[in-house]
Amino acid sequence: MKKYTEELRQKSTEELKKMVAELKEKLLKLRFKNAFGQLDNPMEIRKTRRQIARILTILRERGVKA
Repeated sequence: MKKYTEELRQKSTEELKKMVAELKEKLLKLRFKNAFGQLDNPMEIRKTRRQIARILTILRERGVKA
C-alpha cells in the first residue's frame, strides 16, 4: 500500500481531484448494487472508501480543498 500512496503523491493536484470525483461516482454505483443485492464483493465498497480517504489526506497535506 505504501507504493500506491507514493504514486498518488507524485500526481498533480488536478489529477487527484479528478480521481476523487471518479471514485465517489464508483462508490455511489457500488452502494446501489449492494442495495439491490447485485454486488459480488462487498469489500469493494470499503476499498473504494479508503482510496478516497487516502487521496483527500494527500490533498489536505498540500493545503488544497477538494
